[in-house]
Amino acid sequence: MNFNDSPAEAAFRQSVREWLSANAPQNWKEEFKKGLSPALALGKAWQAKRAAAGWACIHWPQKYGGRGASLIEQAIWEQEEGELARLSGFFFIGQQMAGTTLMVYATEEQKKRYLPPMASGEEVWCQLFSEPGAGSDLAGLRTKAVRDGDDWIINGQKIWTSGAHYSDYGILVTRSDFNAPKHLGLTYFFVDMKSPGIEVKPIKQINGNADFNEVYFNDVRIPDTQRLGREGEGWKVALTTLMNERAGIGTFYKSNFKQMLAELGNMTIDGKPALEDKALRAQMADFYVSMSGVRNINFRMMSDLSKGKHSGPESSVSKLIIAKQQQDEAAFMMDMQNYAGILAATGDDEDASQQGYFQQWFFSSPALRIAGGSDEILRNILAERVLKLPADIRVDKDLPFTEIPSGV
Repeated sequence: MNFNDSPAEAAFRQSVREWLSANAPQNWKEEFKKGLSPALALGKAWQAKRAAAGWACIHWPQKYGGRGASLIEQAIWEQEEGELARLSGFFFIGQQMAGTTLMVYATEEQKKRYLPPMASGEEVWCQLFSEPGAGSDLAGLRTKAVRDGDDWIINGQKIWTSGAHYSDYGILVTRSDFNAPKHLGLTYFFVDMKSPGIEVKPIKQINGNADFNEVYFNDVRIPDTQRLGREGEGWKVALTTLMNERAGIGTFYKSNFKQMLAELGNMTIDGKPALEDKALRAQMADFYVSMSGVRNINFRMMSDLSKGKHSGPESSVSKLIIAKQQQDEAAFMMDMQNYAGILAATGDDEDASQQGYFQQWFFSSPALRIAGGSDEILRNILAERVLKLPADIRVDKDLPFTEIPSGV
């Protein structure tokens, strides 16, 4: 693969650089430290500005709020955007997961209604998948959907729902047939998060934030027009979402290599600059090579997508590597900070190196190893679909859901 820009791509990259240079907000990192409301307001303003100039969801068709750009041009945007991608983090679930699913399964009228405000950041979406009793086995979910004329009545609970407390809409997987095998009795919807009967309770995380939520459904009515895919084929629709989620995590999350180098540049080992230490340099080289491998995998995925192919198990490779490396890099940097590594600043502790940047990164990293499929799930996918190893024995696969033993 040739990684050099073609003349057209080089011209596109230059136009991206010029627009970002003229329009990127200043001191946005300080605004992010002030809390959710200021950060969300800043993110929405930035997303709206991008959309107005044609730089939001640029690989989407123009009629849905995009630019009709190629996936390579999308990659160029992401490379030039750099840390500014954090400003669009509030819209990641909507644009990467909900949006791509709507593209496949929604009606044309629905696409024109929901995709443009999703692209512009006017409406925020969340993903209502995980449940307390299902763990990593999404197909074990129990949130119940019962047909009532032209509506469905939903009862149940979701957990670990990122952004539910500020989202306008959500994509939702339910169980509509408890007598069918667990993968065949699911039905997929999208729902207005302001619907009567929806209750959102934030979950306090180890990093001090409350980005995740419990979401309760108590006799929530959803019109059948908001069903995506056929009744009982929710697993098929969910796979579309999950593949795009894993691919998105693999491309959205960036290495903090530059921040690591900057911090290490201020350290010494045995009285000499830390960056001259052979063991440290070897470790940093390992981190760099690993991220370069992920970058090349992502380019291969984009190449396949540009040829009309679907995102495959390669997305599981990227996600698996990045999730672990984020944790390893953060732990490494905390070790390098010596006693300062125990200080997890929230902005007030001036003694904390980098204002606790790497500590916050470390505390957030376990969630990434679960989101989009745990490490174990991803390894199973790679073993079965890439290495063609025998599948795990799944005694519950073809049983009616009601006959599967459960502690719930």
